[in-house]
Amino acid sequence: MATTPAKLMTFAEFEKVPDHPRGLHCELRQGELVLVAPPKHKHYLVQRRLRRLLEKAAGGAGEVDIELGFRPLPEYEYMEADVAFVSRDRWDQIPREGNMQGPPELVIEVLSPSNTAAEIRRKRKLCLENGSHEFWVVDGDHREVELSTPDGHTITYKSGQQIPLFFAPGAHVAVDAIFE
Repeated sequence: MATTPAKLMTFAEFEKVPDHPRGLHCELRQGELVLVAPPKHKHYLVQRRLRRLLEKAAGGAGEVDIELGFRPLPEYEYMEADVAFVSRDRWDQIPREGNMQGPPELVIEVLSPSNTAAEIRRKRKLCLENGSHEFWVVDGDHREVELSTPDGHTITYKSGQQIPLFFAPGAHVAVDAIFE
């Protein structure tokens, strides 16, 4: 028995989706609408700490924000970074009535129970292949940060270690400070 494939949702159609109750976020993944539950307080606290640490280091080099929406590919993708750094030039080019094209230079995902390994791998690949300099996966349960770069290198930073920041020469973020 043949089945008819579902029609992919375009970004233009995605923009017309009404707001959802209970603070749910929507993402567009490979043309499919995905509802994302709001983060738990523990997750939000890590996001806020990262934002504050990165903002302090960034100075005027760019903007750091949480739940930052972006379009890694033009037609069938829209996602939100738990935490992101965007250079000043790119930030200033985001249309006021539009969305950021391409991923932020730094995309950080804070793991939560709803994340799947496949989802994180896909997001990492999509971001790093389309302009991100780094992709971090922050694991609060193990108190570690996995940092990946477009050249295929991945390094895991643990308690007692410092993560160098590519956008702020000489600046670092202490892993322990993320989980205080």
